[in-house]
Amino acid sequence: MISRLPPWVEYGAFALALVAGCVNAIAVLGLDHQALSHLSGTATSLGAGLGRLPWNQSLHLLLILVSFFFGALVSGLLAGGGALKLGRQYETLLVLEALLLFGAMGLFDHGSHSGQYLASAACGMQNALATTYSGAVVRTTHVTGLFTDLGILLGSWWRGEPFDRRKCVLFILIIVGFISGGVVGAWLFPRFSFNALAAPASACLLLAVVYHRYRVRQ
Repeated sequence: MISRLPPWVEYGAFALALVAGCVNAIAVLGLDHQALSHLSGTATSLGAGLGRLPWNQSLHLLLILVSFFFGALVSGLLAGGGALKLGRQYETLLVLEALLLFGAMGLFDHGSHSGQYLASAACGMQNALATTYSGAVVRTTHVTGLFTDLGILLGSWWRGEPFDRRKCVLFILIIVGFISGGVVGAWLFPRFSFNALAAPASACLLLAVVYHRYRVRQ
């Protein structure tokens, strides 16, 4: 039951959402409003632009989609299924995500927008790191589904069904974390440009260390 949710899941979900929100804000501010932590807008742009955009722009959008997918694929290979379980080596994925973000930062620093592919792969990897916990969706790189699930939860409660407080708290924490990450990214980008990606990358490394120590102790 989600009511038995251990605190480390809530803390981790908030922290990961903050990381994703920060990355996405940096991308939106620095890449002409190109989001990287989710694919809805990119897929729409690709569909609307096919036959109208130059082939290299369409290919660029397609590569962002493929990069996100590849990141999720790597997560599936290393961590297995989407259900969150203590004991899986999520720290490996967090370190890889950090390396991808540092790599993206380096490419941007050298004037190459190919860094978008590495950052997109990092977001795909994070989003697939754990997709469910006790029936609750744990998506940390976008909030569309969370607003939907939160609305369903509250609507069901108003019609008389039992209210799952812990699930509601989890959804709100992820939403607040993502928005807070956007605030951080918007503050960092004007000061450090794409070097601001060092902040979410370092946060991933810190989370990897904290989770590893907790996993070993448990």
